[in-house]
Amino acid sequence: MNIKEIKKLKVGKIIENIDLKEYTTYKAGGKGRLLVIPSSVEQLMRLIDYIKTNNIKYKVLGNGSNLLFSDELYDGILIKLDSFNDIDITGKEIRVGAGFSLIKLALIAARNGLTGLEFASGIPGTVGGAIYMNAGAYKSDMGYIVKSVKVLTPNFEIKELSNKQMNYHYRTSFLQNNPGYICLETTLKLQYGNKETILAVIRDRKKRRLESQPLEFPSAGSVFRNPTDMYAGKLIEDLGYKGKKIGNAMVSEKHANFIINTGNAKANDIRKLILEIRDKVKEKYDIELKIEQEFVD
Repeated sequence: MNIKEIKKLKVGKIIENIDLKEYTTYKAGGKGRLLVIPSSVEQLMRLIDYIKTNNIKYKVLGNGSNLLFSDELYDGILIKLDSFNDIDITGKEIRVGAGFSLIKLALIAARNGLTGLEFASGIPGTVGGAIYMNAGAYKSDMGYIVKSVKVLTPNFEIKELSNKQMNYHYRTSFLQNNPGYICLETTLKLQYGNKETILAVIRDRKKRRLESQPLEFPSAGSVFRNPTDMYAGKLIEDLGYKGKKIGNAMVSEKHANFIINTGNAKANDIRKLILEIRDKVKEKYDIELKIEQEFVD
């Protein structure tokens, strides 16, 4: 990778040798060779073209709220779409850029008397990350409210994908299964509601999260998907794994489906703990737990 060459391309803000723990909610991981923050679709296209021509590995990062890097060097290019953060509200529809904060968006929707995004008020990701993951909570997810998604295709076309084309299912989408596509923005279709009622729901859920989740420690939220008609946290608790530690990675005493960083935890210890739990649950209950987080090497 020729960093001087990349700088000449004028593809946005470039930061070398980043500390990956600053870019994930686990606050763990090694170094990243290069981070690029394009400020336009044209810059993003130039960057992706260079990456593909030179066969460089890359990853589009949101808030890193569902990622676990390794402790080694990420010898590729990380791309953040922070500058893709325009927002426009017309009636019941919100058009918003991929780099916009999901929590902030949920509050803006509420203050505008729009209901449907309350579930997202505690999800610490970006809009793009939520679209990609089909992020959800409280029996709702992005698939219920997305009208369309504007993407950059692997052939450098800008296309609008409908909700149907996004092929949303539980925590998955078209984008996950077609990794060459990049979410640029989305249009959400919400409903009118009572502003005070919506804000009260958000406040109540925040209170419940604070009581039931270890939000005072770095984590990436729920580690495993809940199997049908079961709770992953209950299975892990029944194994006696609450408080189980590998290094400074620990299964939360408050909620067994959270692994927390109790202080400078190694990413590889977090990963070991996740895989050990998955294997123990399989061994004891013959249930294959699906890991929600993405391991990035």
